[in-house]
Amino acid sequence: MQPPSQLFPAGSEIPSMVFKSVSGETVSIGGQKDRWTLFVVYRGKHCGRCKPYLSKLEGMQAAWDEAGFDIVVVSADPIEKARADVEEYGWTFPVGYGLDEKQMRTLGLYISSPLDATETDRNFAEPGVYCIRPDGTALIIAVSNGPSARPDLDQLLDGMIFTIKNDRPPRGTY
Repeated sequence: MQPPSQLFPAGSEIPSMVFKSVSGETVSIGGQKDRWTLFVVYRGKHCGRCKPYLSKLEGMQAAWDEAGFDIVVVSADPIEKARADVEEYGWTFPVGYGLDEKQMRTLGLYISSPLDATETDRNFAEPGVYCIRPDGTALIIAVSNGPSARPDLDQLLDGMIFTIKNDRPPRGTY
């Protein structure tokens, strides 16, 4: 595992990235948007902890939408694996695939190599969750070096509702 290369601090502009999605369309982060973006990077099909996390997010979509967020989820998996997860778990939010190592590094993510061939066949990103303002700047950046540490989605949503309502600035920028 290599340490992340945090290239942008909270409050700075998220680099624009476009990903192909399982639906056949593209999804993007960065740049000006009409709404906030909840951007979730998941480890991939091999990760048993990602499925409950993303399934919980599936059940919370209406609440995130009401709070003013679009959801974008992506992994390093190829389309076949990403599509299999979407079909098996019934996720209806946009699921991108093909996150590459350069993008992982740009996002400041930890990168792991598979433990063996049964896990996966490529390096992959450890979890990352980003709350991105409509102006394309990062308000929340939460990256982990392993699957067990991720922001609680209920707490994150509650905190974001408070933050938006009170126009709070990015923190941790001193």
